[in-house]
Amino acid sequence: MKIFLYSPYIPEHFGGGEKYLLDIARTLAANPNHQVNLAISIKHTLSAVKLKEIKYQYEQYFSYNLKKVKFVSTPLGSNTNFFRKLFWTKHYDLGYYLTDGSLFFSMAKKNILHVQVPLKLDKSSFIEKKKLQSWNVITTNSNFTKSIIEPSWNTKVTQVHQPMIEVDQLIAQSNFDQKEKIILNVGRFFPQLHSKRQDILVTIFKRLFDQYKKDLDGWRLVLIGTVEDDQYARRVAKLAKGYPITLNHQAARAEVLKWYQKSSIYWHATGYRINELDEPHKVEHFGISTVEAMASGNVPLVIAKGGQKEVIGDQLLDWSWLTQRECIKKTRQVIVNEQLRQKLQKQAQQQSRSFSPQVFISKLNKLISN
Repeated sequence: MKIFLYSPYIPEHFGGGEKYLLDIARTLAANPNHQVNLAISIKHTLSAVKLKEIKYQYEQYFSYNLKKVKFVSTPLGSNTNFFRKLFWTKHYDLGYYLTDGSLFFSMAKKNILHVQVPLKLDKSSFIEKKKLQSWNVITTNSNFTKSIIEPSWNTKVTQVHQPMIEVDQLIAQSNFDQKEKIILNVGRFFPQLHSKRQDILVTIFKRLFDQYKKDLDGWRLVLIGTVEDDQYARRVAKLAKGYPITLNHQAARAEVLKWYQKSSIYWHATGYRINELDEPHKVEHFGISTVEAMASGNVPLVIAKGGQKEVIGDQLLDWSWLTQRECIKKTRQVIVNEQLRQKLQKQAQQQSRSFSPQVFISKLNKLISN
């Protein structure tokens, strides 16, 4: 089977959506009967050398072996003639498109459209309806995204296909005896759209620390993530000054995994003070870092919005929060009660198994075979 995978976010982004598409690519490429091409728009002025560089960057960033995945150029996403784009897709048995909200016609024998971002877009025009109809299967990364896409786009989502998390490996590496007094957050530093709101996390920690200094003795907040907005990162650093707060913008994947293993509590504030029905794109669509933290034995004290609610599951939902006061109260409870903390850590690990590679691959096989 000849397969193309395409995302307009590649090669400029290195986030959850890119990880998802690369996991699809690696899974499909493991079959010797599949030829898997990851397509990159020619608007980026590509050469063979440039394609190799892009591939290498993704291999390094995600610590992935993409040897069996070929990076190729495509007229998709460019100003190229409509028919050239259409005939390019005709050469494939399967097209897999991770959309940014835009649509195109595909003449591949089978087409799968994956929606990561819960964008409320008007797809009621004749041409948009026809484009949607050209995709045999439509999936989303969470039930939350599905709940926004179906009524907004006036279409049926075939299946929810959550990202793949190496939970078994993270669980096996975890050791509760090595846990430290660390509250962790992992996410890129930017203020727009679904910002990770590190500024709010710093503010909450400062209030928690000032109110309960004795209980917080030895505890610190660690914020890990690359900088996409220098001004925002500087503002967070200024807010954190004078408190036991560490900002790490250079951590490689291996180092991030070590922080997951050392930390005890995981915070997440994307969507703070956002109405998730009015602006669903500003809350967390799923929450890969939360699942990784849970598998590593962290108690997820995350905001009760978007995909975060289904990530933590019903058992842990009571430990989510909406206000700073709620977060402070619940965090202090977990900090002072070690027995409770260990109980919640074990529940978190068990819940994380819902997003294992086995579940991911099983759903993908169903998508392709149906």
